[in-house]
Amino acid sequence: MANAKKQKNDTNSSEEIHVDSKNILQSKDEQQNLTETDAFGERISQLFDPSVEYKMKHKRRGLALIFNHERFFWHLALPDRRGTCADRDNLNRSLTELGFEVQCFNDLRAEEVLHNIHDVSTDKHEDADCFMCVFLSHGEDNHVYAYDAKIQLQMLTNMFRGDKCPSLIGKPKIFIIQACRGDKHDEPVLARDTVDSVTDRSLDNETTFDAAAVYTLPAGADFLMCYSVAEGFYSHRETVNGSWYIQDLCEMIRKHGGSLEFTELLMLVNRKVSHRRVDVCKDIQAIGKKQIPCFASMLTKKLYFYPKSS
Repeated sequence: MANAKKQKNDTNSSEEIHVDSKNILQSKDEQQNLTETDAFGERISQLFDPSVEYKMKHKRRGLALIFNHERFFWHLALPDRRGTCADRDNLNRSLTELGFEVQCFNDLRAEEVLHNIHDVSTDKHEDADCFMCVFLSHGEDNHVYAYDAKIQLQMLTNMFRGDKCPSLIGKPKIFIIQACRGDKHDEPVLARDTVDSVTDRSLDNETTFDAAAVYTLPAGADFLMCYSVAEGFYSHRETVNGSWYIQDLCEMIRKHGGSLEFTELLMLVNRKVSHRRVDVCKDIQAIGKKQIPCFASMLTKKLYFYPKSS
């Protein structure tokens, strides 16, 4: 009887030990699962953290190319773009202040434009924050005009995709297009909470238009496409002061370029341009008409142009 009782107690003790071991194993598995879950959650949190910014502390800000087109080969039957040199000079000053190394090109032929773009895309940008390309010209469909021919905009952006320009992977690639995107005038409407300000402009500073349309989006992340006007409409340019869009973009860069997130700055430009209207123009039908720019962002982080430390 005593031996049976002892054997039963030994069995119970063995079961308790077995149960305790099982519980310990379960506890370890749960802890490991919790740790993996926490790590995954932390990675997801970091991935979608709205405060994540592009690294802008490289040695150089980067290149900014400005392709300025005022005159065109006669067979294209395109009018001269009076006032575009004011845009070029305005951009040169503003982008230099942001720290860009600005290179300006005037009235290049299409082959020369593509050659310059290709050279830059195959260059080394490891020590640069980003890249910018500005086109001041006429446009048509998905093209912009060089001096002697039109260029498909996608040909330009494709050169900076990751497989073609690896040193700019994960870095902002900004394209600014000052060109018309249609043949319609944007009609004015009355807003309940604001009144458009109208400035007196000299008769010498006539408002004119950049012809035709431009609209295309590149494949890949980290591109920012900035357009002077929404698709389908005229883009206005003053023959003395330059285009509305570039005037207001440069003003916002000078005031807020070193402190404001860049897409927020572009929204301020949209608002400022939308408050303008045509005052002086040979085309009577254009008097009082409006314009609204737009941008298409494929950025994956916030973009700030903090001042470079000297």
